[in-house]
Amino acid sequence: MKPRSVRPARAGRTAAVLAAVLLATAAPATAAPATAAATPGTAAPAVPLRVATYNIHAGAGEDQVFDLDRTAAAIRGLRADVIGLQEVDVHWGARSDFADEARALADRLGMRVFFAPIYDLDPATADGERRQYGVAVLSRHPVLAAENHEITRLSTQSSDPVPAPAPGFAEVVVGVRGARVHVYTTHLDYRADPSVRESQVADMLEVLATDRGPKVLVGDFNAEATAPELSPLWGRLRDAAPAAGPTYPAAEPVKRIDLITVSPGIGVRDARTVATEASDHRPVVADLTIHRRGR
Repeated sequence: MKPRSVRPARAGRTAAVLAAVLLATAAPATAAPATAAATPGTAAPAVPLRVATYNIHAGAGEDQVFDLDRTAAAIRGLRADVIGLQEVDVHWGARSDFADEARALADRLGMRVFFAPIYDLDPATADGERRQYGVAVLSRHPVLAAENHEITRLSTQSSDPVPAPAPGFAEVVVGVRGARVHVYTTHLDYRADPSVRESQVADMLEVLATDRGPKVLVGDFNAEATAPELSPLWGRLRDAAPAAGPTYPAAEPVKRIDLITVSPGIGVRDARTVATEASDHRPVVADLTIHRRGR
């Protein structure tokens, strides 16, 4: 699908060209516990939202076998309303059978999807598709707006990379029973040197600062919540799953580097890491409550 603009870029933030929101035939939103009707003159009741984050390892499991049906089954089992995905291939290469993983997962799960490429390279063959790799957001709820933001990156596609702005920080605004919720998905630098991650955190906070209303930031942070380079996050957000358990590596995880974070005012009813070897990471899922106020 040809990229199209779904919201104007705003001054004061680095923003890449907006990618397309790919609309699969969406299933109804996951059934949630009923909430009481609002009494005239009182605040609207909170609405439930189950969110998840999952680094899908380009569809390969801990066994290094590519199996997108297995990936889809693992995601389906989360029963989440909105899922942030990392390491998503779109016609990238033989490792993922040149599949458009974003569209294929959306089709299998009956969800809407927004794909935000980090890399967008020429086709491998003259008649091939562009080779893309990045992050994605799947949603059962309507996607009202979407944007692929730039943050500082150190490219893995260059032999002598230098830190520079590059896309791949995804934002979607989803409509959840009258509430507008900003959901961001990120994949931070993996290197031992924390300096690039430190810059990425500052860049992400700059993006978040321009948005109003409830915010949920998920992703593979390649650092634990206690890492010094992540500390600026905790002045604006809170860790939604501090006791959820480690996420990496999937078979015998020892580090919790896949995080769900939320803005003040969002309630957290439950959060957990889910055991599966459909990727080299384990997914994290959280049940949130969102208030219908702000935009």
